[in-house]
Amino acid sequence: MNWLKKSLKILAFLLLAFVFFLALLYRSDIPEEEINEKYSYPESHFVEMDGVNLHVRFLGKGVPVFLIHGSFSSLHTWDKWQQELSPYFMTISVDLPGHGLTGPDPLKRYSVEEYADLILKLAEKLDLPRFHIAGNSMGGAVALHVASSKPEQVLSLNLIDSSGAPRPISRSLDPTASRGGGQAWIFQLMENPILSKLLLRCTPKFLFTMNMREVYGDTERIDSGTVDRYFELMLRKGNRQATLDRLSGSRRSTVDFKKLTMPTLIMWGDKDRWIPVSQALLFEKEIPGSNLIIFEGVGHVPMEEIPTVSVADYLSFLGVEVRKNYLDVPKYVSYVE
Repeated sequence: MNWLKKSLKILAFLLLAFVFFLALLYRSDIPEEEINEKYSYPESHFVEMDGVNLHVRFLGKGVPVFLIHGSFSSLHTWDKWQQELSPYFMTISVDLPGHGLTGPDPLKRYSVEEYADLILKLAEKLDLPRFHIAGNSMGGAVALHVASSKPEQVLSLNLIDSSGAPRPISRSLDPTASRGGGQAWIFQLMENPILSKLLLRCTPKFLFTMNMREVYGDTERIDSGTVDRYFELMLRKGNRQATLDRLSGSRRSTVDFKKLTMPTLIMWGDKDRWIPVSQALLFEKEIPGSNLIIFEGVGHVPMEEIPTVSVADYLSFLGVEVRKNYLDVPKYVSYVE
Protein backbone atom coordinates (compact mmCIF):
# COMPACT_ATOMS: atom_id res chain seq x y z
CA MET A 1 0.00 0.00 0.00
CA ASN A 2 2.96 2.29 0.57
CA TRP A 3 3.75 2.34 -3.12
CA LEU A 4 0.15 3.34 -3.85
CA LYS A 5 0.29 6.23 -1.38
CA LYS A 6 3.59 7.38 -2.83
CA SER A 7 2.17 7.19 -6.35
CA LEU A 8 -0.88 9.22 -5.34
CA LYS A 9 1.33 11.84 -3.68
CA ILE A 10 3.48 12.12 -6.78
CA LEU A 11 0.40 12.38 -8.97
CA ALA A 12 -1.12 15.06 -6.72
CA PHE A 13 2.16 16.99 -6.77
CA LEU A 14 2.36 16.83 -10.55
CA LEU A 15 -1.26 17.94 -10.83
CA LEU A 16 -0.69 20.90 -8.51
CA ALA A 17 2.48 21.82 -10.39
CA PHE A 18 0.58 21.70 -13.67
CA VAL A 19 -2.21 23.90 -12.27
CA PHE A 20 0.39 26.34 -10.93
CA PHE A 21 2.12 26.37 -14.32
CA LEU A 22 -1.16 27.15 -16.08
CA ALA A 23 -1.84 29.93 -13.60
CA LEU A 24 1.49 31.49 -14.50
CA LEU A 25 0.59 31.29 -18.18
CA TYR A 26 -2.90 32.72 -17.78
CA ARG A 27 -3.46 35.85 -19.85
CA SER A 28 -6.68 37.83 -19.78
CA ASP A 29 -8.03 39.61 -22.84
CA ILE A 30 -6.79 43.15 -23.45
CA PRO A 31 -9.78 45.51 -23.69
CA GLU A 32 -10.47 47.09 -27.05
CA GLU A 33 -9.93 50.66 -25.84
CA GLU A 34 -6.57 49.84 -24.27
CA ILE A 35 -5.17 47.98 -27.28
CA ASN A 36 -6.44 50.65 -29.70
CA GLU A 37 -4.69 53.37 -27.76
CA LYS A 38 -1.38 51.53 -27.87
CA TYR A 39 -1.35 50.24 -31.44
CA SER A 40 -3.38 52.65 -33.55
CA TYR A 41 -1.59 55.08 -35.87
CA PRO A 42 -2.34 58.77 -36.43
CA GLU A 43 -3.53 57.59 -39.88
CA SER A 44 -5.78 54.85 -38.44
CA HIS A 45 -9.47 54.80 -39.28
CA PHE A 46 -12.23 52.41 -38.28
CA VAL A 47 -14.57 51.75 -41.18
CA GLU A 48 -17.89 50.01 -40.57
CA MET A 49 -18.18 47.10 -43.00
CA ASP A 50 -21.10 44.67 -42.72
CA GLY A 51 -21.10 44.68 -38.93
CA VAL A 52 -17.31 44.74 -38.58
CA ASN A 53 -15.42 47.81 -37.39
CA LEU A 54 -12.52 47.43 -39.81
CA HIS A 55 -9.17 48.96 -38.80
CA VAL A 56 -7.66 50.61 -41.88
CA ARG A 57 -4.54 52.73 -42.22
CA PHE A 58 -4.28 55.22 -45.07
CA LEU A 59 -0.93 56.78 -45.91
CA GLY A 60 0.00 58.82 -48.98
CA LYS A 61 -1.84 60.02 -52.08
CA GLY A 62 -2.16 58.83 -55.64
CA VAL A 63 -2.91 55.46 -57.22
CA PRO A 64 -4.13 53.09 -54.45
CA VAL A 65 -2.15 50.08 -53.22
CA PHE A 66 -3.85 47.56 -50.92
CA LEU A 67 -1.53 45.71 -48.53
CA ILE A 68 -2.90 42.47 -47.05
CA HIS A 69 -1.22 40.78 -44.07
CA GLY A 70 -0.93 37.08 -43.29
CA SER A 71 -2.26 34.73 -40.63
CA PHE A 72 -1.57 35.73 -36.98
CA SER A 73 -0.37 39.11 -38.22
CA SER A 74 -1.78 42.64 -38.59
CA LEU A 75 -1.48 45.73 -40.77
CA HIS A 76 1.53 46.77 -38.66
CA THR A 77 3.63 44.32 -40.67
CA TRP A 78 3.49 46.87 -43.54
CA ASP A 79 4.60 49.92 -41.52
CA LYS A 80 7.95 50.50 -43.23
CA TRP A 81 6.53 49.61 -46.64
CA GLN A 82 3.79 52.20 -46.22
CA GLN A 83 6.32 54.83 -45.27
CA GLU A 84 8.37 54.14 -48.40
CA LEU A 85 5.43 53.73 -50.78
CA SER A 86 3.39 56.71 -49.57
CA PRO A 87 5.38 59.43 -51.41
CA TYR A 88 4.18 57.86 -54.67
CA PHE A 89 0.95 55.98 -53.89
CA MET A 90 -2.05 55.97 -51.59
CA THR A 91 -1.33 52.94 -49.43
CA ILE A 92 -4.18 51.12 -47.69
CA SER A 93 -3.39 48.46 -45.10
CA VAL A 94 -6.15 46.53 -43.36
CA ASP A 95 -6.51 44.45 -40.19
CA LEU A 96 -8.53 41.50 -41.47
CA PRO A 97 -11.35 40.35 -39.14
CA GLY A 98 -9.99 38.25 -36.30
CA HIS A 99 -6.67 40.12 -36.43
CA GLY A 100 -5.12 43.27 -35.04
CA LEU A 101 -7.40 46.07 -33.90
CA THR A 102 -10.35 44.97 -36.03
CA GLY A 103 -11.16 42.09 -33.72
CA PRO A 104 -13.67 39.29 -34.32
CA ASP A 105 -16.48 39.13 -36.84
CA PRO A 106 -19.81 38.29 -35.13
CA LEU A 107 -20.70 36.18 -38.18
CA LYS A 108 -17.32 34.39 -38.22
CA ARG A 109 -16.52 35.25 -41.84
CA TYR A 110 -12.87 34.24 -41.86
CA SER A 111 -12.34 32.35 -45.11
CA VAL A 112 -9.98 33.58 -47.83
CA GLU A 113 -12.95 34.15 -50.13
CA GLU A 114 -14.79 36.20 -47.51
CA TYR A 115 -11.69 38.26 -46.83
CA ALA A 116 -11.32 38.92 -50.57
CA ASP A 117 -14.97 39.97 -50.78
CA LEU A 118 -14.38 42.34 -47.87
CA ILE A 119 -11.44 44.01 -49.66
CA LEU A 120 -13.54 44.48 -52.79
CA LYS A 121 -16.39 45.97 -50.75
CA LEU A 122 -13.94 48.32 -49.05
CA ALA A 123 -12.58 49.43 -52.44
CA GLU A 124 -16.15 50.10 -53.57
CA LYS A 125 -16.94 52.03 -50.41
CA LEU A 126 -13.83 54.15 -50.90
CA ASP A 127 -14.72 54.67 -54.58
CA LEU A 128 -11.51 53.02 -55.82
CA PRO A 129 -12.38 51.28 -59.09
CA ARG A 130 -8.78 50.19 -59.79
CA PHE A 131 -5.85 49.47 -57.52
CA HIS A 132 -2.62 47.56 -57.00
CA ILE A 133 -2.68 44.77 -54.41
CA ALA A 134 0.05 43.00 -52.46
CA GLY A 135 -0.34 40.19 -49.95
CA ASN A 136 1.87 38.11 -47.70
CA SER A 137 1.18 34.46 -46.80
CA MET A 138 -2.59 34.11 -46.26
CA GLY A 139 -2.88 37.71 -47.46
CA GLY A 140 -1.35 36.59 -50.74
CA ALA A 141 -4.14 34.04 -51.13
CA VAL A 142 -6.64 36.85 -50.45
CA ALA A 143 -4.95 39.00 -53.11
CA LEU A 144 -5.10 36.06 -55.54
CA HIS A 145 -8.85 35.77 -55.05
CA VAL A 146 -9.36 39.50 -55.49
CA ALA A 147 -7.34 39.44 -58.73
CA SER A 148 -9.07 36.31 -60.00
CA SER A 149 -12.63 37.46 -59.26
CA LYS A 150 -12.18 41.07 -60.41
CA PRO A 151 -9.15 41.15 -62.75
CA GLU A 152 -10.40 44.31 -64.43
CA GLN A 153 -9.96 46.19 -61.13
CA VAL A 154 -6.44 44.98 -60.29
CA LEU A 155 -3.64 47.02 -61.84
CA SER A 156 -0.91 44.70 -60.55
CA LEU A 157 -0.50 41.77 -58.18
CA ASN A 158 2.31 41.17 -55.70
CA LEU A 159 2.56 37.76 -53.98
CA ILE A 160 4.97 37.66 -51.04
CA ASP A 161 5.66 34.16 -49.67
CA SER A 162 2.03 33.52 -50.53
CA SER A 163 -0.23 30.60 -49.81
CA GLY A 164 -2.62 29.44 -52.53
CA ALA A 165 -0.19 27.82 -54.95
CA PRO A 166 -1.92 25.85 -57.75
CA ARG A 167 -1.05 22.43 -56.30
CA PRO A 168 0.48 21.11 -53.07
CA ILE A 169 4.08 20.06 -52.72
CA SER A 170 5.07 16.70 -51.30
CA ARG A 171 7.29 17.03 -48.26
CA SER A 172 9.24 13.96 -49.38
CA LEU A 173 10.23 15.83 -52.52
CA ASP A 174 10.89 19.14 -50.79
CA PRO A 175 13.24 19.10 -47.80
CA THR A 176 12.60 22.79 -47.14
CA ALA A 177 8.91 22.26 -46.38
CA SER A 178 7.54 23.13 -42.95
CA ARG A 179 7.28 20.60 -40.18
CA GLY A 180 4.22 18.43 -39.88
CA GLY A 181 3.81 17.45 -43.49
CA GLY A 182 4.16 20.95 -44.85
CA GLN A 183 2.18 22.68 -42.10
CA ALA A 184 3.86 24.99 -39.57
CA TRP A 185 3.77 23.76 -35.96
CA ILE A 186 1.77 26.77 -34.75
CA PHE A 187 -1.14 25.75 -36.99
CA GLN A 188 -1.04 22.19 -35.70
CA LEU A 189 -1.03 23.47 -32.14
CA MET A 190 -4.00 25.77 -32.70
CA GLU A 191 -5.95 23.00 -34.42
CA ASN A 192 -5.53 20.52 -31.57
CA PRO A 193 -8.97 20.43 -29.84
CA ILE A 194 -7.49 20.24 -26.32
CA LEU A 195 -4.49 22.55 -26.64
CA SER A 196 -6.45 25.14 -28.61
CA LYS A 197 -9.02 25.49 -25.81
CA LEU A 198 -6.20 25.80 -23.31
CA LEU A 199 -4.58 28.56 -25.39
CA LEU A 200 -7.77 30.61 -25.18
CA ARG A 201 -6.77 31.55 -21.64
CA CYS A 202 -3.19 30.36 -21.18
CA THR A 203 -1.23 32.00 -23.97
CA PRO A 204 2.52 31.88 -23.28
CA LYS A 205 4.61 34.64 -24.78
CA PHE A 206 7.47 32.24 -25.51
CA LEU A 207 5.33 30.65 -28.25
CA PHE A 208 5.38 33.96 -30.09
CA THR A 209 9.13 34.23 -29.65
CA MET A 210 9.51 30.73 -31.09
CA ASN A 211 7.15 31.63 -33.92
CA MET A 212 9.14 34.75 -34.82
CA ARG A 213 12.35 32.75 -34.84
CA GLU A 214 10.75 30.41 -37.34
CA VAL A 215 9.42 33.04 -39.76
CA TYR A 216 12.64 35.09 -39.87
CA GLY A 217 15.56 33.82 -41.88
CA ASP A 218 18.03 35.72 -39.69
CA THR A 219 16.93 35.74 -36.03
CA GLU A 220 19.29 38.63 -35.32
CA ARG A 221 16.82 40.86 -37.17
CA ILE A 222 14.01 40.14 -34.68
CA ASP A 223 13.10 43.12 -32.54
CA SER A 224 11.64 42.57 -29.06
CA GLY A 225 8.98 45.17 -29.79
CA THR A 226 7.80 43.14 -32.77
CA VAL A 227 7.33 40.05 -30.59
CA ASP A 228 5.41 42.15 -28.05
CA ARG A 229 3.14 43.47 -30.78
CA TYR A 230 2.27 40.04 -32.18
CA PHE A 231 1.62 38.74 -28.67
CA GLU A 232 -0.49 41.64 -27.42
CA LEU A 233 -2.59 41.92 -30.56
CA MET A 234 -3.47 38.24 -30.23
CA LEU A 235 -4.70 39.06 -26.70
CA ARG A 236 -7.03 41.74 -28.05
CA LYS A 237 -10.51 40.81 -26.84
CA GLY A 238 -12.00 38.17 -29.14
CA ASN A 239 -8.93 37.54 -31.31
CA ARG A 240 -7.95 34.22 -29.76
CA GLN A 241 -11.41 32.74 -30.24
CA ALA A 242 -11.56 34.21 -33.75
CA THR A 243 -8.25 32.51 -34.58
CA LEU A 244 -9.62 29.13 -33.50
CA ASP A 245 -12.83 29.72 -35.47
CA ARG A 246 -10.82 30.70 -38.54
CA LEU A 247 -8.52 27.69 -38.42
CA SER A 248 -11.43 25.32 -37.91
CA GLY A 249 -13.33 26.72 -40.89
CA SER A 250 -13.29 25.68 -44.52
CA ARG A 251 -10.06 26.21 -46.45
CA ARG A 252 -11.30 25.24 -49.85
CA SER A 253 -10.52 27.88 -52.40
CA THR A 254 -10.45 28.17 -56.15
CA VAL A 255 -8.45 30.64 -58.21
CA ASP A 256 -8.73 30.93 -61.97
CA PHE A 257 -5.08 31.53 -62.83
CA LYS A 258 -5.99 32.18 -66.46
CA LYS A 259 -7.53 35.47 -65.34
CA LEU A 260 -4.28 36.68 -63.78
CA THR A 261 -3.12 38.65 -66.80
CA MET A 262 -2.15 41.77 -64.85
CA PRO A 263 1.55 42.48 -64.16
CA THR A 264 2.55 40.14 -61.34
CA LEU A 265 5.52 40.17 -58.99
CA ILE A 266 6.41 37.15 -56.85
CA MET A 267 8.74 37.78 -53.89
CA TRP A 268 10.09 35.00 -51.67
CA GLY A 269 12.60 34.37 -48.91
CA ASP A 270 14.73 31.32 -49.65
CA LYS A 271 14.75 30.46 -45.92
CA ASP A 272 10.97 30.36 -45.62
CA ARG A 273 10.13 27.46 -43.27
CA TRP A 274 6.36 27.94 -43.55
CA ILE A 275 5.89 27.98 -47.32
CA PRO A 276 8.89 26.60 -49.23
CA VAL A 277 10.45 28.58 -52.04
CA SER A 278 9.52 25.79 -54.46
CA GLN A 279 5.95 27.11 -54.32
CA ALA A 280 7.21 30.40 -55.73
CA LEU A 281 8.32 28.45 -58.78
CA LEU A 282 4.82 27.00 -59.12
CA PHE A 283 3.35 30.49 -59.09
CA GLU A 284 5.88 31.67 -61.66
CA LYS A 285 5.00 28.76 -63.92
CA GLU A 286 1.24 29.19 -63.51
CA ILE A 287 1.17 32.99 -64.05
CA PRO A 288 2.65 33.75 -67.50
CA GLY A 289 4.88 36.80 -67.63
CA SER A 290 5.23 37.01 -63.85
CA ASN A 291 8.45 38.28 -62.29
CA LEU A 292 10.18 36.33 -59.51
CA ILE A 293 12.57 37.73 -56.90
CA ILE A 294 14.14 35.41 -54.32
CA PHE A 295 15.82 36.96 -51.28
CA GLU A 296 18.81 35.06 -49.95
CA GLY A 297 18.89 34.34 -46.22
CA VAL A 298 15.37 35.72 -45.70
CA GLY A 299 12.35 33.97 -44.21
CA HIS A 300 8.58 34.19 -44.49
CA VAL A 301 8.07 37.95 -43.98
CA PRO A 302 10.50 39.92 -46.20
CA MET A 303 8.54 43.16 -45.71
CA GLU A 304 9.43 42.98 -42.00
CA GLU A 305 12.82 41.30 -42.11
CA ILE A 306 14.32 43.33 -44.98
CA PRO A 307 11.80 46.14 -45.51
CA THR A 308 14.13 48.56 -47.32
CA VAL A 309 15.42 46.03 -49.84
CA SER A 310 12.04 44.39 -50.49
CA VAL A 311 10.08 47.63 -50.88
CA ALA A 312 12.75 49.01 -53.24
CA ASP A 313 12.15 46.02 -55.52
CA TYR A 314 8.39 46.54 -55.30
CA LEU A 315 8.76 50.24 -56.12
CA SER A 316 10.88 49.33 -59.11
CA PHE A 317 8.20 46.90 -60.27
CA LEU A 318 5.61 49.67 -59.95
CA GLY A 319 7.74 52.02 -62.01
CA VAL A 320 9.47 54.05 -59.31
CA GLU A 321 13.20 54.08 -59.77
CA VAL A 322 14.99 54.00 -56.42
CA ARG A 323 17.48 56.83 -56.43
CA LYS A 324 21.13 56.05 -55.85
CA ASN A 325 21.69 59.78 -55.58
CA TYR A 326 18.93 61.43 -53.59
CA LEU A 327 19.51 64.71 -55.43
CA ASP A 328 18.08 63.05 -58.54
CA VAL A 329 14.39 63.16 -59.31
CA PRO A 330 12.82 59.65 -59.26
CA LYS A 331 11.20 58.36 -62.42
CA TYR A 332 7.58 57.32 -62.06
CA VAL A 333 5.42 55.21 -64.35
CA SER A 334 2.25 53.56 -63.03
CA TYR A 335 0.35 50.57 -64.40
CA VAL A 336 -2.73 52.73 -64.84
CA GLU A 337 -4.21 52.64 -68.28
